[in-house]
Amino acid sequence: MPSSFTSRLKLEKQASGENSGTWGNLVNYVLNRVDASVKGYQAVNVAGNANVTLTSNNSTSNTDDSATDDQAHNAILEFTGALTANINVFTDAVETNYAVFNNTSGSFTLTFGPTGGAGVDIKQGTKTLVYTDGTTMYDITKDLGDIQVTGLTSNGAVAITGNTDITGNVNLLTQSEVRFQDTSGGEYIGLKANGTVASSVTFVLPTADGTLDQALKTDGSGNLSFGDVATDLTNVSSNIVASVTDTYDLGTANVVWRNIYTGDLHLNNEYKTEGNSVDGTKGNWTLQEGENDIYMINNISGEKFKIKMEKV
Repeated sequence: MPSSFTSRLKLEKQASGENSGTWGNLVNYVLNRVDASVKGYQAVNVAGNANVTLTSNNSTSNTDDSATDDQAHNAILEFTGALTANINVFTDAVETNYAVFNNTSGSFTLTFGPTGGAGVDIKQGTKTLVYTDGTTMYDITKDLGDIQVTGLTSNGAVAITGNTDITGNVNLLTQSEVRFQDTSGGEYIGLKANGTVASSVTFVLPTADGTLDQALKTDGSGNLSFGDVATDLTNVSSNIVASVTDTYDLGTANVVWRNIYTGDLHLNNEYKTEGNSVDGTKGNWTLQEGENDIYMINNISGEKFKIKMEKV
């Protein structure tokens, strides 16, 4: 009965009484294959634009030097070379696992997977752990469970699709931004520190939402709260205009302004639903000052009047 080979590592299983005089070498080939599969490293040049299938031989095809084992049966694979197109690298369609380093150049995608199955993209310049069930290749580092670390430094982008609990501080170095993406991921709102910060400050968020038209303000010590917007009218450089006509008052019946200092005074009730409380009519007047008199101008008729004044 001739020898047979295992499906995953292709190790030779010799039949009883077979290979007299050579069985020792064949056993050594098997041991070399096991050695490479557990600890072996292989650099594979995949340069160009063509797909690559890793070499995979039975253990009898090896010499007694484990360094010359085929490509597929090494524990660690480093892909090298300059890519000129997106490529696939295929391994045997059997259960196995690898540590992989995509050390290629060329800004193209390298997809690693079993022959005839689904592969995973290995990002250029990165190292990762993968395994396959013979049909689909899986990147272990893309689907990890809970991770507890005492420190984490990233030299590139970090994509997180689930919730992340962090008990320490998050430091964004060199004026980096916190970006809130829109639903399509095409646009975002970013927040970042000023280029030069006089001294470090921590802003503490409010305990609850504010009411309509309130704004976020600080108490000067970093504590934020929602409050009404205070308008400074001591140095106004533009018009103050009501948002809706004939709706808001300047002061109230019980809280009045002490004095009003103005130039011309314009009186207009044309926009009211009803006229004045004396005869019910509406008018549009301007009150102006003269050197010795005060004048009233009817802006509807154009007539001008002088207010009769009696000296006291």
